[in-house]
Amino acid sequence: MREKPQSERIVFREAAGETGLQWAHRPFATGRFHMPEIMGAGVALLDYDSDGDLDVYLIQGMPLDGNSSSPGNRLFRNDLVPTGRLHFTDVTATSGTGRVMYGMGAATGDYDNDGHIDLYVTAFGQNVLYHNNGDGTFADVTTVAGVQDERWSTSAAFLDYDCDGLLDLIVLNYVDFTIGRGKQCFAASGELDYCTPKAYRPVPARLYRNLGGGKFGDVTGSAGIAKAYGPGLGVTCGDLDGDGWIDLYVANDTAANLLWMNRRDGTFSEAGLMAGAAYSEDGLPKAGMGVSAGDFDNDGDDDLVVVNLTGEGATLFRNDGRGGFLDASLQTRLRPATFPFTGFGVDFFDFDNDGWLDLFIANGAVTRMEELRGSEWPFLQKNSLLRNQGGKTFADQNAADGSALAAEDASRGAAFGDIDNDGDVDIVVSNNNGPVRLLLNGGAARHHWLEVQLEGTRSNRMALGARVGVKLTSGVTLWRRAHTDSSYLSASDPRAHFGLGGESRIESVIVVWPCGSREEFRGLTAGRAVRLREGSGSRR
Repeated sequence: MREKPQSERIVFREAAGETGLQWAHRPFATGRFHMPEIMGAGVALLDYDSDGDLDVYLIQGMPLDGNSSSPGNRLFRNDLVPTGRLHFTDVTATSGTGRVMYGMGAATGDYDNDGHIDLYVTAFGQNVLYHNNGDGTFADVTTVAGVQDERWSTSAAFLDYDCDGLLDLIVLNYVDFTIGRGKQCFAASGELDYCTPKAYRPVPARLYRNLGGGKFGDVTGSAGIAKAYGPGLGVTCGDLDGDGWIDLYVANDTAANLLWMNRRDGTFSEAGLMAGAAYSEDGLPKAGMGVSAGDFDNDGDDDLVVVNLTGEGATLFRNDGRGGFLDASLQTRLRPATFPFTGFGVDFFDFDNDGWLDLFIANGAVTRMEELRGSEWPFLQKNSLLRNQGGKTFADQNAADGSALAAEDASRGAAFGDIDNDGDVDIVVSNNNGPVRLLLNGGAARHHWLEVQLEGTRSNRMALGARVGVKLTSGVTLWRRAHTDSSYLSASDPRAHFGLGGESRIESVIVVWPCGSREEFRGLTAGRAVRLREGSGSRR
């Protein structure tokens, strides 16, 4: 793949208002600086009605003092199919997904393999599992399923960690903050400000094993997940050591990040320190928020990125192919480009379809910014778009884009997917105390692409955790994974998206299904979305 000329101009256009995606997050700030007010909220992209386009679920806050009302979470249906026009309709009331809660994030996955994507919503308070009934409605099955965590939960993800074809659930928890025991913290100026997580004790994550029949069992202890924990905010799931089993990487806020390696017997061992992924190269823990995994250098394995606090810069961990990592943040120029910002939502994605995974980071401060002193919400920052230059360095693209990326918000969640089905990846950004942003990608049309949706038969129905390789006639093979996890409090498009640059001829597509079986599919052409069913390809 060629490197990107600096002269190429990529433009994202903000289109939330014109498409009917009209919604704003409210933190319901009380003036008492309760920590949850500054941390939310996320967003999910999911095709809940199975019509072939991505719908949007947005997470809302609620009053912590009971003195006002909340509109609750909202589900917007994408009407692109069948109308041909990108427009969103609020279907919250008819879908049954408008629960009023102090919402944080969302995870998506078909946990019962019925062909309809389900929705798990985390909160400061009780979480909720919505089962998709397949008729445009959802049922709250939280209690029946046994996943009613009532701690302060943040990011969550569906994964099949035990290779039984059923999606399990990992739920991160943050700290033991409660309204009645909230502490007062102060800025350097002496003003009351939001506390850091160091003011409270961290709370362990929970791992729920899917037992079948719509029920889950809490296996946090027996799986070893309770042996180490921190203030968890971001999680990504993938085969990080190449053994065919799904591992977990957790970004902790002001504590060592955790790398849970799957031992293939229902348990995990924590290997972050030994693998080089617990701390940045200076040996210090950072304020890890969002996280993503992806093969940024096209060497066939997934690398890791964690975004942190202003003054720390993002951390990029390069994978050696065996689950060992080296901090490449300075070498790739990522750290100086991200040093001025506090990052939350993040993902590796090829925004210009040239075959190299770029980065988008949703930025927004968590403590009062001095330059915004006196403003109503002094936490606003610009988001970051970073162009991958041939797997060697990242270049700040904001100045060249100069459009939707100029807005300043307190951004939090970011979800990624081809929302208008035109062959490039768009972004939905949720902002703390601000409107949702729909960033439509308009700059990748000159390059070829392929989108792969998987259907598992022996594997979980969505084939989450599968690795997909597109082998080009030039001899290059690009690897991506089927997932909805990563970012911060958010869930993304499960389709594996490939930018192919100037190459239009595909030799074959290789699918490594969850837990290791391999198939090859031939006769596929660029410029289309394809659906590949497990068992219909050639075994390799």
